[in-house]
Amino acid sequence: MNTTGNTILITGGGSGIGRALAEAFHALGNKVIIAGRRQQALDETTVANPGMSSVQLNIEDPADIQRVSLKLASDHPALNTVIHNAGIMRPENLLDPKLSDAEATILTNLLGPIRLTAALLPQLQKQPNATILTVSSGLGFIPMAVTPTYSATKAAIHSWSQSLRYQLRSTNIGVIEIAPPYVQTELMGAAQAVDPRAMPLKDFIAEVIHILQAQPNATEVLVERVKPLRFAEAAGPEKYSAFFNQFNDAMNHPH
Repeated sequence: MNTTGNTILITGGGSGIGRALAEAFHALGNKVIIAGRRQQALDETTVANPGMSSVQLNIEDPADIQRVSLKLASDHPALNTVIHNAGIMRPENLLDPKLSDAEATILTNLLGPIRLTAALLPQLQKQPNATILTVSSGLGFIPMAVTPTYSATKAAIHSWSQSLRYQLRSTNIGVIEIAPPYVQTELMGAAQAVDPRAMPLKDFIAEVIHILQAQPNATEVLVERVKPLRFAEAAGPEKYSAFFNQFNDAMNHPH
């Protein structure tokens, strides 16, 4: 991926990792369009970054995805990059399940990127070069038991990204997966944004951009902090099981 000269759509672009990626790519000279549910967050981001555009999008709604894809084709015909960043993360008690949380997580984190990719593919195929970036998670490789559906959707995004990359191998569209570690955002509330166990957001974004610039043909973007999770299974079943238990025990206890 070339990190400059693109027209980029970033879902979930009004806060957290999405906003930070939007601002980083905007600073590199890309045309950035942020999408999200909350108009106020979109407006705050675009006001702080003159030249950035926004479009309101309910990623759970197939009709809204179609509406936005048509608007993008009309308003931003040079769109050649999409970053599937929108996501929700909710704790679940599987002994007393609240299925609405699981269903909303699947709709947003998994069906959203699948539907939006399908809607944008005709436009992306018209570009000389295009890129689809998915945002999975270290939790796609070591699930956090308290967020089982979130972790499962991120494992699915990793798998789906591989299949998408393979099926698009003869086209002009590349597929890159970004797998964040635990990052200081408000994804699970204000406490996460100041949790010292989490990677500072600014450091995460800087390392992601560095990897994309240094490795333009990368298919996975893995900062150093996520590698213990990404490659845990390579140590074998016994060590993986021990690491899984140790990791979940540690995350169950507030710092």
